[in-house]
Amino acid sequence: MGLFELGFLLFIAGFILVFVSALLLAGGGRAKGGGLVLIGPFPIVFGSDTGVVKWLLAFGLLLAVLVFLIPLLWG
Repeated sequence: MGLFELGFLLFIAGFILVFVSALLLAGGGRAKGGGLVLIGPFPIVFGSDTGVVKWLLAFGLLLAVLVFLIPLLWG
């Protein structure tokens, strides 16, 4: 599988997730969400629920540590 096929599958998976979440919200569900932006190794986290923000912060810190460790391991 090439990069084009992988990108296309990820695009379709994202579209399906958005469609399913829209259907769940139309059924009266409550939405919780957030986002993680990495600028260099620094994570910026935002969200609508403290639980979501905590999970994203932990994931962002893990990614920031990996940014520093990967060059050391492959250097």
